[in-house]
Amino acid sequence: MNLHDDSQMIRKLEALLFTQSEPVAGDQLALWLDMDPEHIPALVESYAKSLERRNAGLCVRSIAGGYVLATAPDLSAFLDRHLRLKAPEPLSQAAWEVLSIVAYRQPITRLEIDALRQTQSERAIETLLSREFIEQVGRKEAPGRPILYGTTPQFLQEFGLNSLEDLPSLPQLSSDSASS
Repeated sequence: MNLHDDSQMIRKLEALLFTQSEPVAGDQLALWLDMDPEHIPALVESYAKSLERRNAGLCVRSIAGGYVLATAPDLSAFLDRHLRLKAPEPLSQAAWEVLSIVAYRQPITRLEIDALRQTQSERAIETLLSREFIEQVGRKEAPGRPILYGTTPQFLQEFGLNSLEDLPSLPQLSSDSASS
């Protein structure tokens, strides 16, 4: 591919990412650009570096298994101040607990979440469902066929994760602390 072809592909990539509000998978970009999927990461990296070199107000982020065009992180305070962006209502402690349990133990039922938390979780689950951080992913093969919950692409996007493998490792409990 020559320099002119490369710059044309970058322009096309930029236009595609600009028009998409959700992350776009590399395979989808390859299909749209009629390219070998192997070349997409290098093309995206080339575009990201060109944005960085010219100190653009945009950047390319790799999240939720795809690529998205976003505002440069260093401009967030400026944008918040001038656009008066209202932050969503913070999650309650219960919602954070349930979200953590679902993220690390999915798929999981409400009763399993309740057992781990040793308290009711219905309201926290409703909050997380409405914020689209978790979703119903099936039913457990057990009496009553309880609903199984898992995280969503919105969860990955909101927390800047590419996949669940990007979650931090949980500390291992020693046998002394587990018995206390």
